[in-house]
Amino acid sequence: MHKNIVKDDLVISGYFKKGMIFMTITKRSFARVITFSAASVAALAVFAGMQYGQARTAQRNLEYSYMRAVEDVSLNLDNIKNNLEKGMYTNSITMLSDLSSKLVSDSATAKSALSQLPIEELDLEQAYRFLSQVGNYSKSLAEKCASGQQLTEEEKSNISALYDYAVNLSGSMWQVEERIRDGNITFGRVNANTDAVSVTDGFKDMENLDNNYPTLIYDGPFSDHIMEKNPIMLEGEKEITGEEALRRAVKLTGADNLRKTGDESGKMPSYVFENDVFTIAVTKNGGYYSYMLAGRRVEKQAITAGRATEIAEEYLEKLGIMSAEDTYYEIQGGVCIINFAAVQNDVTMYTDLIKVGVALDNGEILSFDMRGYLTNHMIRDLPEPRISEEKAISLVSKNLRVVDADLCVIPSSGQNEVFCYEVQCVGESGQNVLVYINALTGQEEQILLLQITKNGTLTV
Repeated sequence: MHKNIVKDDLVISGYFKKGMIFMTITKRSFARVITFSAASVAALAVFAGMQYGQARTAQRNLEYSYMRAVEDVSLNLDNIKNNLEKGMYTNSITMLSDLSSKLVSDSATAKSALSQLPIEELDLEQAYRFLSQVGNYSKSLAEKCASGQQLTEEEKSNISALYDYAVNLSGSMWQVEERIRDGNITFGRVNANTDAVSVTDGFKDMENLDNNYPTLIYDGPFSDHIMEKNPIMLEGEKEITGEEALRRAVKLTGADNLRKTGDESGKMPSYVFENDVFTIAVTKNGGYYSYMLAGRRVEKQAITAGRATEIAEEYLEKLGIMSAEDTYYEIQGGVCIINFAAVQNDVTMYTDLIKVGVALDNGEILSFDMRGYLTNHMIRDLPEPRISEEKAISLVSKNLRVVDADLCVIPSSGQNEVFCYEVQCVGESGQNVLVYINALTGQEEQILLLQITKNGTLTV
């Protein structure tokens, strides 16, 4: 197993592969101002009014787009709740399959809408978890029934628990929407003279729902027991002291006023340090950086997602990661979150992920998440493909135009991994499609639809 990491010098050795539209308003200058006459004052007033009017129009348009996103979240959560309730009552394999397809679509749409809101990263971790799991879990149950198996009592109970959570989440979302319409939640700056709160604070109740959210163990990449794996990178590592962890946290952030605020337990025990800006976790075993988050608001966007990706790559290089492949990105609240996947012998490891968040106003690194990488990364004994790339391409539907194909490892069946060809395609309607063909058996393992938006790429 390869673990050549020099943590003190921020060196991590691994295997990797591989616009914005600006609006400017030009001020009209007065050619000649001889005196501060009433006429010039009036002219200035008119000009100021024009500038203010343009700014207000832009602000209203932005708030309108935010409100549309809120409405989309509410509507799709309501759909999810209703379809889960139907799933509790159905006794038909066909109906269960149809409901699972709707759940997949509605959850993807809700996630997309949430990503468009100016909510600080990680504030809705539980909600995103639910939206990632609900469609995937129902799909796995539908596939199980289609193979002739019966749902267990635990699986039926999980559907009921997901429904209960969806009821609470949907109700909380409708309350948020009502508070926004009443002016009690604002998308802009909070005025000290009002009782209104920011949209980030307004969504906190959604994240802190009192619920009995189930632990979902199933055949799929969002199964809870994937994150319950014993992190491979931490195996055999010695435990460091809190003082040593603090020294490493200061080295990464450059902040000398960090204080220890607690410990994280679970499969990746960590020391957690904070100040007014940073939250950073350092693993107790090995002293690896688990994640870092800088909690500041990004007011405006001044750099492109492409430039943000370059900055993230440069950041990884400073950490000793000399080559990396950016797989996709997503923009949340003015922060571009770029996902990097480890690569071994030109094979992309979609299991070994590092996320880097870059502020789109000044390019500052606002987040860094290595938990997926620490959990899964190792040097794998990759087999030789038993089918050729040409054969894999021939197994793809004739309704798709193949653009490219590369080898990769994808998560599947809980903690298992599948060695595949990732075949990039375009559908008849122009839809971007990824088809994963097992490189050993030729079986079609997975199909993903790529939804490419101004805020990044989502998969359905």
